[in-house]
Amino acid sequence: MSEDVRLVAWVRGRVQGVGFRWFTRAKALEIGDLRGFALNLGDGRVQVVAEGSRERCERLLDWLQTGDTPGRVDGVTEIWDTPRGGYEAFAIR
Repeated sequence: MSEDVRLVAWVRGRVQGVGFRWFTRAKALEIGDLRGFALNLGDGRVQVVAEGSRERCERLLDWLQTGDTPGRVDGVTEIWDTPRGGYEAFAIR
């Protein structure tokens, strides 16, 4: 049984105003059993927080880094942590 993890990723590039958060939520729902959010930051990046199994979080991270995302991803910085909970679903903020 895989234990749940928390992924926090900061995505930089042309990722605001192109539907990036919406597509990220759609991908998280497609992967399934992920909770968290995608949020536009003031500096032009998008922050993605996902909690769920490590395998599911890694699938989302792979998509953020190399998938067919809207806009243009120049890079992704991520950290891994223990889940904090408090999310009922995957949301756009």
